[in-house]
Amino acid sequence: MRTTKLLLAAAAISAAGWITANAQQNVYSQNVVGYINVTIPAGKMALIANQLWQTNMTIEQLLQGVPDGTTVYKYVGGAWRGYQYLEGIGWDPSGSETVAPGEGIMIKNPSTTQPLTITFVGEVLQGSLTNQIPAGYSVKSLMIPVAINQTNRLVEENGFPAQDGDRIFKYTAGAYQAYEYMTGIGWDPGEPSIAVGEAFFVSKTAPAVWVRNFTIQ
Repeated sequence: MRTTKLLLAAAAISAAGWITANAQQNVYSQNVVGYINVTIPAGKMALIANQLWQTNMTIEQLLQGVPDGTTVYKYVGGAWRGYQYLEGIGWDPSGSETVAPGEGIMIKNPSTTQPLTITFVGEVLQGSLTNQIPAGYSVKSLMIPVAINQTNRLVEENGFPAQDGDRIFKYTAGAYQAYEYMTGIGWDPGEPSIAVGEAFFVSKTAPAVWVRNFTIQ
C-alpha cells in the first residue's frame, strides 16, 4: 500500500513537530489508518486526546506499556475520575474507562527524568462527525488529528459551535490559558493554538452539537 505522510499544510491531517510546553506530537499515516505520538515531558502533566478510532478504546488498551505510577484523570459530570497504573497489578481502580475521539484526558508522567510517549493507533474518522458539548465545563478535542492555528481556525474551518461568552482553556506549563469567544470579534486574546493529540477544557453557556465534516482527498 502507498504510505502517505498527511500534512496540515496540504489541507490534510497534521504532521510532525508540533510542540507545546507539555506535549510533542507526530502523526504518520498509511492511507486512513495510522498513529499519533504524544510525548509528555518528565514529571509533567498534559491534556491529551485520542483522535483515531479503534474498536477497543479503554485506557487499558490505549495506554499499554506506560511506566509504574502513571496517572490518568478523566473529567466526567463535573468531577475528575482518577486511574493509576501499578506495575504487576494493572490499572487501579479499573482500566475500563474509555477515551474516544472528541474526548480528552489529563495524564501525569511519573518519571522525573524521562519523557513519556503515548502512541494512539487507529482509523481516521471521516464524514459528518458529531461531538455533544454540554453546558458548563467539559474536556473536549477535535475528532480528527488536525491542528488549530491561524490558518485552520477552531470555529471557521472546524465548526466549533462557539457562542458569545463561551470559553476554552488550554493547559500549558502547569496552568490554563483562557480564550473567550466574542460574537463578531472572535477569540480573545486571539485564535488558540491546539496541537494534534491535544485536548482542552470547554466552558459553554448552553449545550451544543459540534459538527465537523471531514473527508481525506
